[in-house]
Amino acid sequence: MSVVLEARNIVRDYHVPGGLFSKGRTVHAVKGVSFTVEKGKTLAIVGESGCGKSTLARILTLIDPATSGDLLIQGDKVDIAKGDLTKDLRREVQIVFQNPYGSLNPRQKIGDVLGAPLVIHGNVPASERRDRAMAMLKKVGLGEEHYNRYPHMFSGGQRQRIAIARALMLNPSLLVLDEPVSALDLSVQAQVLNLLADLQDEFNLTYVFISHDLSVVRYIADEVMVMYFGEAVEYGTRDEVFSSPKHDYTKTLFAATPRADPASIKARLARKNAA
Repeated sequence: MSVVLEARNIVRDYHVPGGLFSKGRTVHAVKGVSFTVEKGKTLAIVGESGCGKSTLARILTLIDPATSGDLLIQGDKVDIAKGDLTKDLRREVQIVFQNPYGSLNPRQKIGDVLGAPLVIHGNVPASERRDRAMAMLKKVGLGEEHYNRYPHMFSGGQRQRIAIARALMLNPSLLVLDEPVSALDLSVQAQVLNLLADLQDEFNLTYVFISHDLSVVRYIADEVMVMYFGEAVEYGTRDEVFSSPKHDYTKTLFAATPRADPASIKARLARKNAA
């Protein structure tokens, strides 16, 4: 199977200037991370806040350059610091952000939101933009009646469906999902995750799914990479990582994750009563 995304020893440093009584320092946000993602598969990047996973997402989506290391998309090396970024390359990688309301322009109707990528990346006639936007709304479980509405008229789950639809308008090879369901209710999370799985099957999409929620990761991921202070401390298939974690941080992360199955609840109650 072909490799859509490959990262080789990616490093991202930030220089923090000093103040009146302090020296400047360098923050190592990402420290030599390497991985590959095959076409049609999902890599989940897991870690606590501040571990570097969102910084890595900005590098993968060609927003920020890496300080060092190589990023390959469809086998081609990309370095935006050298001006390698083209419109064709930008079409290949799209992102869905955590906050669906903050990522949508409140002054734009949904039809214009979905049509905007087609205006930026190609001279697509207005009638074709409308038809493609209508078709994509149906793909994400919305209807034609939503085309002329504004973002504030939708629920959080519906807005995230719109954000996913916008990301898919350019038929990207890679979709980076940065905490896409963490701001949603549990029932809505399940609906959006099922939608993402259906879209992946239909369009053979490749996902990089960033999350701190291990229950979500266990549902959607094919491979899992655990990050800790900018480093990838564990990397393997979902079943390998969940059934036999090797790094101490991974074990601690799993142990701290509450489980909602009846056996776990009974065990917690028994321990509480015994104490």
